[in-house]
Amino acid sequence: MTDDKTLTRIGNLLRQAEGTDNEHEAATFLQAAQRLATAASIDLAVARAHDPSGAPAGPTVRQVIIGSAGKRGLKTYVALFVAIGHANDLKVDVAHNSTFVMAYGFPGDIDATEALYSSLVVQMVAASDAYLKSGAYKQEVAAKVVTDRSGWQPRRRVEYTPLSPITARLNFQSAFAERVGARLREARDEARAEAAAADTTRSTSTEVALRGKEVEVVDYHRSQSTARGTWRGSSASAGYSEGARRAGDQAGRRARIGDQATLGGPRAAIGS
Repeated sequence: MTDDKTLTRIGNLLRQAEGTDNEHEAATFLQAAQRLATAASIDLAVARAHDPSGAPAGPTVRQVIIGSAGKRGLKTYVALFVAIGHANDLKVDVAHNSTFVMAYGFPGDIDATEALYSSLVVQMVAASDAYLKSGAYKQEVAAKVVTDRSGWQPRRRVEYTPLSPITARLNFQSAFAERVGARLREARDEARAEAAAADTTRSTSTEVALRGKEVEVVDYHRSQSTARGTWRGSSASAGYSEGARRAGDQAGRRARIGDQATLGGPRAAIGS
């Protein structure tokens, strides 16, 4: 189960990812960190299934500050946290202004999510800054669906306009978050498959334990959450840019974990 020794090992993997200039090595360390976090989570789930009375505490909820009110682009920061959280078995509620999230899950899973997010959000902002500074976005266009009301019946059409810096940033960061989330879910699924293959017991199946954990988190979220409605992520009203998203996706593939990550500790908001 998740303990200080395991958290230290995860932290070491994150720093190794930051310390290499080889993107394949960085990706390997990143995915190794996620697999280790998943393995620790599986151990906890199996322990709870085997002996519920003697197992550590169950799910909890923690508020995580995303940024200050009024800062543009907070939804892409939230999207990154949600993508990482889903890879670590969390349920996440989002504030109406995206300034904070409420993370529901087991403490170790929330710790791992915060650690990954703390580094990846810094990388995401730095990568999008570099993309804008390069000027590459100026060669792209934004596609936006508009309603033409000039005739007797309103018609929807796609309008293409020069790509603005803010629209470029939002598209870039949205694609970055999606790619990182996919990488982490792949690492999680690999760790789960390995654990299931190694499970030779009949009394406490890994798959049954994980399903029990999932149900426990869902039930806890339902009993504690006061959220209303569904969070829909970044609005498409600013426009869609294939070029900016492609650049963001590539940056997400190259993302490495920096030593800003502090497992189990508080994280400063970006742009607060």
